[in-house]
Amino acid sequence: MPLGLRVKKKAKSKETARLVEGEQACAGGGGSPAASEDPPRRLVFYTQLAHGSATGRVEGFSSIQELYNNIAGVFEISPSEILYCTLNTPKPDMERLLGAQIGLEDFIFAHVKGIEKEVNVYKSEDLLGLTITDNGVGYAFIKRIKEGTIIDSVKTICVGDHIESINGENVIGWRHFDVAKKLKELNKEEIFTMKLIEPKKTFEIEPRSKAGNSSRGKIGTGRETLRLRSKGPATVEEVPSETKAKAIEKVDDLLELYMGIRDIDLATTMFEAGKDKGNPDEFALALDQTLGDFAFPDEFVFDVWGAIGDAKRGGL
Repeated sequence: MPLGLRVKKKAKSKETARLVEGEQACAGGGGSPAASEDPPRRLVFYTQLAHGSATGRVEGFSSIQELYNNIAGVFEISPSEILYCTLNTPKPDMERLLGAQIGLEDFIFAHVKGIEKEVNVYKSEDLLGLTITDNGVGYAFIKRIKEGTIIDSVKTICVGDHIESINGENVIGWRHFDVAKKLKELNKEEIFTMKLIEPKKTFEIEPRSKAGNSSRGKIGTGRETLRLRSKGPATVEEVPSETKAKAIEKVDDLLELYMGIRDIDLATTMFEAGKDKGNPDEFALALDQTLGDFAFPDEFVFDVWGAIGDAKRGGL
């Protein structure tokens, strides 16, 4: 079937872990290595609240929602308090956002709701100068602010702020592209109001490159990641090759160019949908089956197909 189709959607569980402050591992007995099968691999991740807390650990999750539930259980807070998570740094570093993949040695910092603020912005130009992303469970927030733009001139608006409402309309539960579309459609030469929530500020904590002092030593080799899924179990996968990583970055650039959004997880999903397809029509059908809600323009699909083809020729 030809290009130019497009429609579908996705989404949860719970479990808790305990705080770890002087953790001791159970000593393993000396059983014989004879004839028993290896037990399922137990993946444990270490976590803190980004503004400062004791260290906890989480395991047994397959989606971001389950991960947030587990972290909330560790620190006895509501999952709805968690805005987003970063990996290996407590700072709201948008380049280290937790997405659909977590390295097996990554340390998870959870950023929770802090100060609420309401800002009025005069839309003097069509482009506001901000990039929006979301945490995968209903909270959109500001990922990037371009220098010299309208939003950059409003110093109370910061990278990492959660957008709760626009002109009084609650946008909790919206995907980031819907929030971006709402802002883009606002009338020029008029004032609009955003209600924002910034994350609680971090204390000076050194970025973590390893998963704490586990008695098991390193949790992983550093060459594997846990891939979270909206349906089905999480899976351990190899870290993408350099060629594949560059292709996914190119797809992310094309998303910004054509759709006005950046989303490395969406770019990864698109790459995976096309890597085994033989032509752009097959790729377009695969996109419709997995990402039909987006209605990507045909030119965009062809350009993404070209980036995937370049990666194939370079060898994955």
